Amino acid sequence: MGLFSFAKSVGAKIFGSSEAQAAPAPELKKEAEKHGLDVSGVDVKVEGDKIVLTGNAKSSEEAEKIILALGNSIGVAQVESNLAVVKEAKPSVFYTVQKGDNLWKIAEHHYGKGKGAKHDIIFEANKPMLTHPDKIYPGQMLRIPPLEG
Repeated sequence: MGLFSFAKSVGAKIFGSSEAQAAPAPELKKEAEKHGLDVSGVDVKVEGDKIVLTGNAKSSEEAEKIILALGNSIGVAQVESNLAVVKEAKPSVFYTVQKGDNLWKIAEHHYGKGKGAKHDIIFEANKPMLTHPDKIYPGQMLRIPPLEG
């Protein structure tokens, strides 16, 4: 899937992480599982502030959510994904939240003027990592799925 960059000073604080280094691999897998993601077929390797993922994910959506669940944590600057997916789908765009952003504004930017009401699609695509549409923060990376049709 590629190499993804994250703001390593923001995000979830996972046991064993610091701004200099990501949490240990077992703790990162627990974080993904906490969000209901299946990482049983995923190997997680930590190289300082970089995480390398190999193995299999059930779907493109699941792979993207694993990348975000692990990348949006303290100490992670990059996630390299070499995941193979069983069920391919159109890939999402990844977007880094800027100061002053909200999901409505992000939807208008990605889906077009007058489509801010589609912000619920972005919220749903980032659950369970997002628990409320107003709880996003600068530096956080979000999945922006393509609009159907």
